[in-house]
Amino acid sequence: MKRFTLMLTGLLLFAGSAFAQLSKAEMKELPDGLYAQMQTSKGNILLFLEFQKTPLTVANFVGLAEGTIANDAKPAGTPYYDGIVFHRVIADFMIQGGDPTGTGRGGPGYRFKDEFHSDLKHTSAGILSMANAGPFTNGSQFFITHKDTPWLDGKHAIFGHVVSGQEVVDAIAQGDTINHIMIIRKGKMAKKFDAAAVFAAAKEAGDVKADK
Repeated sequence: MKRFTLMLTGLLLFAGSAFAQLSKAEMKELPDGLYAQMQTSKGNILLFLEFQKTPLTVANFVGLAEGTIANDAKPAGTPYYDGIVFHRVIADFMIQGGDPTGTGRGGPGYRFKDEFHSDLKHTSAGILSMANAGPFTNGSQFFITHKDTPWLDGKHAIFGHVVSGQEVVDAIAQGDTINHIMIIRKGKMAKKFDAAAVFAAAKEAGDVKADK
C-alpha cells in the first residue's frame, strides 16, 4: 500500500508539472517575445513565435488560437485550435495538427502566401512550421519536428520553435488532442503585435485568399 501511494504521488507530481501553466517566476525568466503555450492531452509545449521574421504566419496562428480571425470552421470569437487532434504523426519526423476535421484535408476556408526567412531553417528538433500542399496553400495546419529536416527548407514556412516540452512533442501520438493554446506576450514589441490587424492588412494586399 505504501509503495502504491508513493507511485501515485510521483505520477501526480509528474502530471502537475506536465500540465501546469507558467508560474510568475517562469514568466519572469522568459526573454521578451511572443510565445504560445500549447496545452495538449500529453502535456504542455512552450513555443517561441517569430513574429518579427514571419509576421503573417504568426498572425494567422495567434489570431486563430485566440479566435480573432474569421474562419469557416468555428464561430467568431471561438479559439480555433481547442479540441483539434494531431491527425498525422510520423516517428522520427514530425507531429502534425491544426485540421478541424481531423482528416488532413480541412482548414479555415482561406489560404495565404508563404513566408520564408533566411535565418529560419529546419535544422533541429522542435521546429514549428506550416503544413501545406504547395505554394500559397497555408491555412491552419502546422507541424513540429522530431529532428532536423533540411529538405523542407524553402517549402514550408517556419514560424517558431520549441522552448520547452520537446519530450511532450516526442510523446504525442496520432489522435492526441490540443486542449488549448495560450498566447503569451512579454515586452513592448510583443504586446504591440496585433495579429488581427496584421492578418487584415495581408488580406487587403492580396496575400490571403478565400479557398476556391
